[in-house]
Amino acid sequence: MAAQNSVLTQIARPYASALFDLAQSENQLASVETGLSDISRLIGESDDFSRYLRSPVISGDTKASALNAILERAQVNPLVANFLRLVAKNGRLFALDAIIVGFRELAAAARGEMTAEVTSAAPLTAEQASALSETLKGKLGKTVTLNQFVDPSLIGGLQVKVGSQMIDSSIKTKLAAMKVAMKEVG
Repeated sequence: MAAQNSVLTQIARPYASALFDLAQSENQLASVETGLSDISRLIGESDDFSRYLRSPVISGDTKASALNAILERAQVNPLVANFLRLVAKNGRLFALDAIIVGFRELAAAARGEMTAEVTSAAPLTAEQASALSETLKGKLGKTVTLNQFVDPSLIGGLQVKVGSQMIDSSIKTKLAAMKVAMKEVG
């Protein structure tokens, strides 16, 4: 998984950087970030759409035409729409989540904020996300933007990654540690 994430990061970084530079030069950082958040939410809400974007069986042209139809109905920021069409044309829709995360990190850094990747077993409520953001702000001394992911296999708890620091309070990890400890005792 780590190797796959590093490959995705290598693919995503130039796209995120190019979009960031363009959005900044066009004075559209906030609207592009909002547009990308809307797309990210759409991907997160629909497992079928997410699988469709990642499928190697479906041709890039087919994905691009489906994406075009969605973009026309959704009335997405034109800069975001053109960017997504380019990503689809280049056959890189499988890396879209990583591209969006990369863009958010660049935008947060430009605002003097830090970004934390938070993975939970179920989506966080607005209150939970706000409380976590405030706790991290108190620890780090900077405003923290949360990139939220859901992984039901965690069972409960959170995995929070800020920069190179990882805080893992997931039940999955605790159970794995107990399993190792029980093997050592037995």
